[in-house]
Parts: sequence; structure tokens; C-alpha cells
Amino acid sequence: MKRFYKEATVAPTGDRWQVLLDGRGIRTPGRRAQTVPSLALAEAMAAEWASQDEEIDPSCFVLRDLADYAIDVVAPGRAQAIAEIVPYGETDTLCYRAEEGEALYRRQLAVWEPLLAAAEQRWDIRFERVCGIVHKPQPAVTLARMAAVLAAESDFSLAALRNLASLAASLVIALAAIVPGADAATLWNAANLEEDWQAELWGKDAEALARRERRFAAFLAAVRFAELARS
Repeated sequence: MKRFYKEATVAPTGDRWQVLLDGRGIRTPGRRAQTVPSLALAEAMAAEWASQDEEIDPSCFVLRDLADYAIDVVAPGRAQAIAEIVPYGETDTLCYRAEEGEALYRRQLAVWEPLLAAAEQRWDIRFERVCGIVHKPQPAVTLARMAAVLAAESDFSLAALRNLASLAASLVIALAAIVPGADAATLWNAANLEEDWQAELWGKDAEALARRERRFAAFLAAVRFAELARS
């Protein structure tokens, strides 16, 4: 698509903010007004538009796409959006360990257990740890509590959490990543512990590394989106 505007600016609208292209507000794919909760997020989204050359690159609009999802999908259907995120707690990667005594198990214990224990303390819940790959259900009360935790988040945080939980295969890591001051790189490495372990044993693969870099960029973008939305 050719660039069809000269200037991308921001303006207040009620208690929210919106991006203007040559003075005109943008709408979401669902034809809703694309308004966001903070000036910082609106300015970052305007920067996505301003950075385009003569040809618009749709892949550059990560923040815009997350905002559209928050507005078009999460806001009108919060219960469904939450129901789609909770299963990442049911199958949280931090709960699935190698067999006790194995070297991988010891590394998982050192890296994953502090994250899981912190989540349990923070929300007064208990996660089942599993040795091996056979699924073991999490306590119903734990999943109910996680749903309540998600329900307390904003539409924009839920949009970020959907991406984060999917990328990390972990609801615990996703929620830790949106805490102010979180070390996103450390959390990402924790989520990819088993992949790194395999690379240490069998060597690194260029294609796998490139894929990981793309996924890490998406993880960081979702963290940034959540941070900007609450600024």
C-alpha cells in the first residue's frame, strides 16, 4: 500500500488519546474509534505511522495491531478473552520438569522454581509440578484464581498477555513480564530453557536462532505495549 498521509500526530479524545493521520482519527478493523488509554502509547503508535516510507510495511505496526485487538476483541468480549488465556496456566511450561536427578531437572529447578514459587506466594495458590510430559490437571481453585487475576487487568494488558503467554507457553511468565521493572530478557530465557538446553547438547541451528529472535522481538513488543498503555 502506498503511503496516503503526510503527518501522524496525536490528540486527546475525552479521557483517552488517538492517532491522527493528516488530522483524521483512525478506526480499527471493526470500525471502532482507535483510542488508547495513554499519551505514551498514542505517541508510540503515531511513530509507527511516521516511520513509513512511500510503501507502507504492515509488519511495522505491532502496537497498532495490539491496540486493535484490545478494542475490537477484548473490550466487547472480556470473558472469552480471559477464557482463552487461562489454559496457558493449565499447561504452564514451568510446571513440566524432566525426571528428578537429571541435569535438566536441576537447571529447571534452579530457574523455574523461584518464578513458580513467587507466583504461588503472590496469588496464594498452588501449582502442580509434573515430572515428564504426561499432563496433570492444575487445581480448579488455582485456575479460578488466575482467571480472577486476569479479570483485574485492563483490556490493553489482556491483549499483551495473550501474546506473552502464547510466546512463552506460560501464564506465570506472561504475568511476571508486565510487572513494572520486570527483566523481560531473563523471563524470555527462562521460557526457552529447554530449547537452550538442547542447543547446548546438539549445537545451535541458524534457522532456530532466527526464529527465536523474531519471537523475542514480539515478546518485547508486547511487554512494551503493556508498559506504554499504563503510562
